Amino acid sequence: MTTAPVARRIAGAPISWGVCEVPGWGHQLTPDLVLAQMHEVGLAATEFGPDGFLPDAPSAKAATLAAAGLRAVGQFVPVVLHDPAVDPLPAVEEAMTGLVAADAGVVVIAAATGAEGYDTRPDLDDDQWATLLHHLDRISDAAAARGLLAALHPHVGTMVESGTETERVLAGSRVALCLDTGHLLIGGGDPVAVAAQHPDRIGHVHLKDVRLDLADRVRSGELTYTDAVAAGMYVPLGAGDVDVAAIIGSLESAGYAGWYVLEQDTVLAGDPDATGVDPAADVRASVAHVLAVADRLGAST
Repeated sequence: MTTAPVARRIAGAPISWGVCEVPGWGHQLTPDLVLAQMHEVGLAATEFGPDGFLPDAPSAKAATLAAAGLRAVGQFVPVVLHDPAVDPLPAVEEAMTGLVAADAGVVVIAAATGAEGYDTRPDLDDDQWATLLHHLDRISDAAAARGLLAALHPHVGTMVESGTETERVLAGSRVALCLDTGHLLIGGGDPVAVAAQHPDRIGHVHLKDVRLDLADRVRSGELTYTDAVAAGMYVPLGAGDVDVAAIIGSLESAGYAGWYVLEQDTVLAGDPDATGVDPAADVRASVAHVLAVADRLGAST
């Protein structure tokens, strides 16, 4: 089977427009505006975004995206995986119903702490880690049974954040990996090395670029994650310290056929008309960067 060119595998996510599930995250733009701008900047598809961004009914989700000229890619689903008293599968199954109805392919799992936000997290003992890994395999099997792929997303402020924790997941479970190039770097991992060493485990990609100076301040505890995002830690692809070209090159040469979801986590202080901050302009720059990389790799057609 021939892999579609990179240009047809570039998707977006509402977080690039500041739409987030975290309470108090900042000014929230309307779905109509966000979806229209996604189409205008050349994105082929999008992840669903947080609960409430799109209609709850699966058929209505699909219809809303189709009306905007977008396909559905997947959904970010943060669930508690480490607590033996909590079964994450019902929440994931509910999300998967919507994904199947919208003809999306990926359920993106984050190992939530159980608290709001991403600024603090507890440490896990070995028993909690065993529970987490067991639940990942259960979710992976449940997704496969419905024709979906489950991919674990290393994410700052969750129970799988760092490069070491990501390696523990890869070694201890069967779940695919959602390679988030920004979160992994902020968490102390090396996304370039992961792409080169584990391309067979990567089922989904969130392409981010970050300023390493602010990421270092998050790791040192000088800044909270939220404050760093508000300060502009995430930047358009090619404007930060992530070697996006090396990551795409490793994945394409290994036969990766999945989506590249462009995510520039953003906190908006107000309406773009009032603040002059234009999320669409940043996403447009990121699309251009990916297309330029793909052209250099000969993967654009």
